[in-house]
Amino acid sequence: MVENQIRSRGITDERILTAMKEVPRHRFVEEGLKGVAYQDGPLPIGSDQTISQPYIVALMTDLLDVSNEHKVLEVGTGSGYQAAVISRLAMSVITVERIPELFKKAKETLRKLGYNNITVVMADGSIGYKEYAPYDRIIVTAAAPYVADDIIEQLADKGKIVIPVGNIITQELVVLKKEAGKIVKSKSIGVRFVPLKGKKGWQNGA
Repeated sequence: MVENQIRSRGITDERILTAMKEVPRHRFVEEGLKGVAYQDGPLPIGSDQTISQPYIVALMTDLLDVSNEHKVLEVGTGSGYQAAVISRLAMSVITVERIPELFKKAKETLRKLGYNNITVVMADGSIGYKEYAPYDRIIVTAAAPYVADDIIEQLADKGKIVIPVGNIITQELVVLKKEAGKIVKSKSIGVRFVPLKGKKGWQNGA
């Protein structure tokens, strides 16, 4: 997976490649899908959610530019896989999930695997999570209609946000960096994520 799907597509940061090798992706999918856990594509995890394609996990991690002194907020825990990868690079990860079934399962999986620098909380991540703010890095793993001010306000100076922004069908990965209180925006590739739901997401409050 790492050599054929990730390194060959231009992700060369050895820290990320090592993290992708170390995190057992098959432990984050359903029993019947373990045999295809490392394939080049997303997989369903229940509740109409998915575990992202390995390359997209690596790309978003690369764009996030995490170092070991960073506190990271992840919006959209899902299976917990992206949080596990980031936790190998960061000081700590706070990951927020709104769906009770996924929250419980991800929390238990991460606990069993010993990822003790990850805090899993159940909340509306579309407005971020103020309790531990500010964050050095913020990653959103669901498609947002726009970047909410709440999330930008929770970003530390010189911090970065990586978020898919667009419509329900297609989005672009957007990278925002806060520099002296101002936001500098750039774009990466076209992607397709499940919609971010909540107060500042799709289906207002759904």
